[in-house]
Amino acid sequence: MNARDNTLYVILLGAPGAGKGTQAVLLSQQARLVHLASGDLFREVRQQDTEIGRLVKSYYDKGELVPDDVTIRMILERLSQPDCQSGCLLDGFPRTLQQALALDDAFHAQGKRIERVVSIAVERAELLRRLGGRWLCQRCGASYHTVSAPPKVGGTCDRCGGELYQRADDTEETAKNRLDVYDRQTAPLVDYYRTRDVLAEVNGQGQVESVQAAVVAALR
Repeated sequence: MNARDNTLYVILLGAPGAGKGTQAVLLSQQARLVHLASGDLFREVRQQDTEIGRLVKSYYDKGELVPDDVTIRMILERLSQPDCQSGCLLDGFPRTLQQALALDDAFHAQGKRIERVVSIAVERAELLRRLGGRWLCQRCGASYHTVSAPPKVGGTCDRCGGELYQRADDTEETAKNRLDVYDRQTAPLVDYYRTRDVLAEVNGQGQVESVQAAVVAALR
């Protein structure tokens, strides 16, 4: 906790499949922090008839990635709102070193700083297992997993008998690509925040409750 202004800004890092989103929700509730998920913010902003909203929407409409400078501007505008003045939990941002440096510069100018970065570590084989085996029911949307939550009858929903299908981004090949992108773009942030002495690494391969306890302990 920052004794100067009694604020707490936390970043949660973790590869796809590490359970970061689940832990972010639990942590924001327990620590009473605003949960600022970049994916949710992108969806919200691009529906707004504002300058930044129209800019973000223009990239989505073209199927292009939103550039770092636009993402940074969107996040900083959100962080300037009253509910974030006492701190927040950043989930999905920063994703690149450029974004991390821009955030540090903006916070330094405001007399703020990131107090803690929690990185949820999970072995690649386990990440692939989690990411590559999800199936959904075409009729009711129920979710299954080949290993951890298989249907009683292969290819058939237990709930409604509907046919199960796998989304393109749930295949093993897509999972490998997602992890490769994370390794290139986001994994270097672990070393960056370690050098700034704000990093805490948590083993994310246990049960949700045990990982949650470790994440909460890392803030103390």
